[in-house]
Amino acid sequence: VTGASFFVFSGALKASSGYLAKSSIVEDGVMVQITAENMDSLRQALREMKDFTITCGKVDAEDPQEQVHIQWVEDDKNFSKG
Repeated sequence: VTGASFFVFSGALKASSGYLAKSSIVEDGVMVQITAENMDSLRQALREMKDFTITCGKVDAEDPQEQVHIQWVEDDKNFSKG
């Protein structure tokens, strides 16, 4: 589990790259590169406030190397007060 100050989602990953998605740590955030089709699905999930999972790694890998889970939780009004 990795916490981050920000996330960057890039829909510029080409399907011909051989990757489902790529993730990398950028300063104190995370950048996730996904295909344009996956970006459309992500946008729709965000609009509908639905959880979304991005599987990262090579297309032909037996086990996924990592996953990025976007999960909606209850609003905590007491977070970072002050």
